[in-house]
Amino acid sequence: MKKIEVIGSSNVDTTLHVKDFPKPGETINASEVTIAGGGKGANQAIAAAKSGADVKFISRIGEDSFGEFMMKQLKSYGVSTDYVETTTGEDTGHAYITLNENGQNNIIIDHGANYLLNSTDVTAASDLIGDIDAVIAQFETPLEATITAFRIAKKQGAVTILNPAPAISDIPVQLLELTDLITPNETESAVITGIPINNEHNLKNNAAKLHELGIPNVVITYGDKGSYISTSKIEKLVPPFKVQATDTTGAGDTFIGYLASKLKNDFSNIEQAAIFASRASSIAVQRLGAQPSIPTVNEVNELMESK
Repeated sequence: MKKIEVIGSSNVDTTLHVKDFPKPGETINASEVTIAGGGKGANQAIAAAKSGADVKFISRIGEDSFGEFMMKQLKSYGVSTDYVETTTGEDTGHAYITLNENGQNNIIIDHGANYLLNSTDVTAASDLIGDIDAVIAQFETPLEATITAFRIAKKQGAVTILNPAPAISDIPVQLLELTDLITPNETESAVITGIPINNEHNLKNNAAKLHELGIPNVVITYGDKGSYISTSKIEKLVPPFKVQATDTTGAGDTFIGYLASKLKNDFSNIEQAAIFASRASSIAVQRLGAQPSIPTVNEVNELMESK
């Protein structure tokens, strides 16, 4: 069983279901309002756990009912919460999502306790990081905590996976140097490289730029067009599994959690891992909510065997 450490955000998602997004100054009605667990860190931890990995999570929640809700959610999916800290006097992170009839979304995040995660929290969990295969991090928690986690991971020989979301254009050099695999979507990659993506040639140029920044392995998720893999041994666009999307919230997190779980530490099976992760993501987009939509490994295996 692969051992994975995820450092990142815990959010509660409030989703407004609408026919279409409002125009500036327009007032519209929601057909439904739903609440579910979310946050890129928590989503990826749960996806990795559902894929069969042994998952530890480093995060912060608030001293509120939403924090209690998130703890129950994580534990129910088999994620270790030994290093999920309750932050006195703070609220749990919250995401406000507008979801239209085509399954597309807009998201606004109130980071809450997530932004208080720090290097001390990570160092306290260093015994866990020393006994794992891979560390995953995103940008919904402070960079200093991620850099500390990756530095410890590299010393222990673990693979470091950076999901640069939400995207920033000036990723610290010390973090880039510690990253083995970066997994942006096409929008995030364009922000980092300055090269817009609207065709496969641009994907290749983006991957080349990311390599120039010092990252040896790249996977750019490209929505319903698939995922682009670029390493020293393989460079190709992996086609998607075509489905009708109901809700794309958490689809990328599902992909990353499954990819990390199935990926060998020498990256020799990266194409096969990406295909498996793509199948998992294709199931997730047909369901509502971030964490509730993540499939089990048995569900993914059944569809892989029937293709």
